[in-house]
Amino acid sequence: MGGVERVFVNLRLGLDRLGIRHEVNLPFNDLRADDRVGVLGRGRYSLQGYDRPNPIVAGIGLMTHPSEWPTLCDDYPVVRYLQHSEWANNVYKPYFGERCGVWPVGIDTEAWKCSGSTKDVDVLIYDKIYWDRDIQEGVLIQPILKELSRRGLRFARIVYGAYSQQDYRSLIERSRSMLFLSAHESQGIAYQECLSSGVPVLAWDQGRHLDPDRFRWGAAEIPVTSVPYFDSRCGEKFRGAEDFKAQLDRFLERLNQNDFCTRDYILENLTLEHCSQQFVDIMSDIKK
Repeated sequence: MGGVERVFVNLRLGLDRLGIRHEVNLPFNDLRADDRVGVLGRGRYSLQGYDRPNPIVAGIGLMTHPSEWPTLCDDYPVVRYLQHSEWANNVYKPYFGERCGVWPVGIDTEAWKCSGSTKDVDVLIYDKIYWDRDIQEGVLIQPILKELSRRGLRFARIVYGAYSQQDYRSLIERSRSMLFLSAHESQGIAYQECLSSGVPVLAWDQGRHLDPDRFRWGAAEIPVTSVPYFDSRCGEKFRGAEDFKAQLDRFLERLNQNDFCTRDYILENLTLEHCSQQFVDIMSDIKK
């Protein structure tokens, strides 16, 4: 299940837990005048044929960059366009202005919770590097693997797009910590599922948008983060191979002292119920 699909599923789970009735993909002609409309999807087809006056809350995956559909809010009555975090929202503001807003989807904290399993993996490496892969293999991944091996740490590696949910869950249950390697995340559901499970994260947070399409968008420099929802309870960050050893020292020291409270962070900020209620509140506001 990809990110956009997971957003849809988790939003519905949260709505169900709140007891909020909702319809999925109701034919446009069946909409009543007072119905609230939210559109989560990937691509223009998500709104194809929409001809109702009902205002729309849309976002997340309709486009990769707003320059790909700058007329969205003229083409349809979109009154809110949502992104999961501030850095992504800042990309959309120059195009959609005050319509832009931030909304993170919730994490299923019942499905992802602390396990009593034996921890036989010191570091689970979550490898989500796909831009400049050949370069990053030499300057980042291999130095990291060598350092972990030099320290005698037991590690496993999982590659984005090449594992099942059960594989991931099983490895999380066995792991003391995660090393999260992703250039940037608008939300980062996978690492947040890890935090919900009580497993601290050491995150590569290099700060620059690396998608080569950024040049086509006319936005060569976009400030980003790989962990948009994160504080000291969750783990530590490093910028690259040059500061990895020092940050690993700090991270392992805190890990050995049980100095992280990762699940507390998720329970305070990113539960299904809390985030789904936020979505409902956003939709309710547009009716006032």
